[in-house]
Amino acid sequence: MKRSTVLLSALSLILAGSNSYAKPLEDILKEKGVISAEDYQSVSKSSPVSYAPGNGVTITSPDRNYSLNLGTSLQLRYTLTDLDDVNNNATKQAQDSSKFELRRIKMYLNGNAYSPDLTYKVMMNLTNLQGGGVKNGGILEETYLNYRLADEFQIRAGQDKIPFGRQFITSSTAQQFVDLSVVSNAFVPGYDTGVMLNGRIANGLVNYNVGGYGGVGQNTYRSTTDNAFAARLTVNPLGDMKYSEGDVEYSEKPLLSVGGSFYRNTLNPSEYNSATATNNNIMFANVNTGWFGLGNQLSPSAKQISVTESADINTAGFDTAFKWRGFSAQGEYFMAQADGQTTGNRLRAEGFYVQAGYFVIPKTLELAGRYSYIDPNQDVAGDRWTESTGAVSWYINKHNLKLQADYTNVHRQALIATTNKGASANPTDDQQVRLQAQLLF
Repeated sequence: MKRSTVLLSALSLILAGSNSYAKPLEDILKEKGVISAEDYQSVSKSSPVSYAPGNGVTITSPDRNYSLNLGTSLQLRYTLTDLDDVNNNATKQAQDSSKFELRRIKMYLNGNAYSPDLTYKVMMNLTNLQGGGVKNGGILEETYLNYRLADEFQIRAGQDKIPFGRQFITSSTAQQFVDLSVVSNAFVPGYDTGVMLNGRIANGLVNYNVGGYGGVGQNTYRSTTDNAFAARLTVNPLGDMKYSEGDVEYSEKPLLSVGGSFYRNTLNPSEYNSATATNNNIMFANVNTGWFGLGNQLSPSAKQISVTESADINTAGFDTAFKWRGFSAQGEYFMAQADGQTTGNRLRAEGFYVQAGYFVIPKTLELAGRYSYIDPNQDVAGDRWTESTGAVSWYINKHNLKLQADYTNVHRQALIATTNKGASANPTDDQQVRLQAQLLF
């Protein structure tokens, strides 16, 4: 048996070298019933090159101590935005948009080196290159080393998603809608560089992450002694539940996940002053969408956290998700607080979203709905931001190849509508339609 397995492996390599597009010999022999399933598994494991849809090409050394996985993801999007004309705004027509874009073009390589326990990942988002310039500090996203002492105790160092918020941690390619909720964009910190302890206990029934980070975001570094701290704990009482939205797998048994996240940071004046901040890539500090960047400017001037003082940031989030037989539901609630170190002025914010979906054609066609709510400053009135979204997704090959469409009514109360659009103080209801094609290979 061993001799035949080795011979089959050798023949497979010879054929692969002569024609890289040919079907592997072991696949042909298995289809014809020449070899058993056990023989097939043995040959497949010994093959140095393999491919899996959505996971790319993997090259593995015979001793399994070295591997390299190469892959790419593409998201091509069209967005139609119709702004509310409630104010008879003369610039409305010019502000409406019909936009085609390369939303995300990512290339990644990952694998292990010297040991199966030392893994690495490098992910590049080419859409961060724009006309010779860059956004988000450059193309690097997840770039780290992870060493596994045991499943329960692992150490990761490098740049990664800060473990805060279930939807943000979920890959953009595994989303149930065209993109994540506006609430996640408002409250999560984003990517950052640091070191993290993480682990899976009892085969994923409990997962934890505890990390320290630079504190100013993706591809950005500070020279002060201030740093950020993040922690996350999830419990999956019915079995390990992957970070993937929609029950495209059509789970035969119910799955439930409950999680909590905490984040603390101190922002220095130059890191959140919208007039001078160039060294900040933290999502919640964005002056148009982030709870802190947006909420602070809504405060009366006497109660604003001054651009001459540092601000202590504390944010907490709670989430739950459920899947079973094509049905899925999840939601998150965030609360955040910023305190000026000199003035003592305080900014408080909260937000949540809930979403659910069902495969009307199992594993193929899904309908979904979502409601999102943001209050970027709880001490002022008229600043609520809500979104109601309906979506339809056609999964041609799970998340690897899919087409998605969603429609959103974006409602902003008077104060926040004025801040975002420069219009007179009236609430607005904008309409947004998005279409997206996704390919992973």
